[in-house]
Amino acid sequence: MIGVVADTHCPEFIDRLPERIFVILKDVRLILHAGDVTAAATLEALARIAPVEAVRGDHDRGLESLPPTRELFVEGKRIMLVHGHRSRWLEEPLTLLWTLSLGYFHPHGGLPRSLRRRFPDADVIVYGHTHRPHMRRVDGALLFNPGGVHQWNPATAKRRLAEKPGWFEWCWLQVARHLRRTEAPSIGILELDPDGIRPRIIEL
Repeated sequence: MIGVVADTHCPEFIDRLPERIFVILKDVRLILHAGDVTAAATLEALARIAPVEAVRGDHDRGLESLPPTRELFVEGKRIMLVHGHRSRWLEEPLTLLWTLSLGYFHPHGGLPRSLRRRFPDADVIVYGHTHRPHMRRVDGALLFNPGGVHQWNPATAKRRLAEKPGWFEWCWLQVARHLRRTEAPSIGILELDPDGIRPRIIEL
């Protein structure tokens, strides 16, 4: 059984990992972190449960030693681990469209197929970045996003605005602080055996 975590943003946006993570993952034999770790202390805390494999996200400027992708083989399955962010020249215009649409435009709708094209030989592609849980098969491979441990909602957006971010972040946070539909913080579990792959999303 593999634990899957993404977008912890700790201590960037949250002070500490939720205790429920340690309860849910207590029996896993491996933990995958799909990026936006923010601090090495997060990986050290998770490593007290089980060995951790992690990749670098776009908020991991202090963790340059983490690779952008990892390839693992578990129970005969090829797993690709990646954060999922793209060039800022693509990400920032998409974020602007999300802001102008007041949150109705989905900037990452094409990401699963893009990752499938990028990793054509993978059995499982684990990614983060979107803060939205996702599990769907694309051309025979499982695309799995556990969602984010940190989630934007009116309370977290208001807290970040109090820290006086730059103008671009300030603009989209004005939308985030008025969102009525938000995702719950979540992590994932992957159960792999010779007979198949069973993914689960678990809310925190």
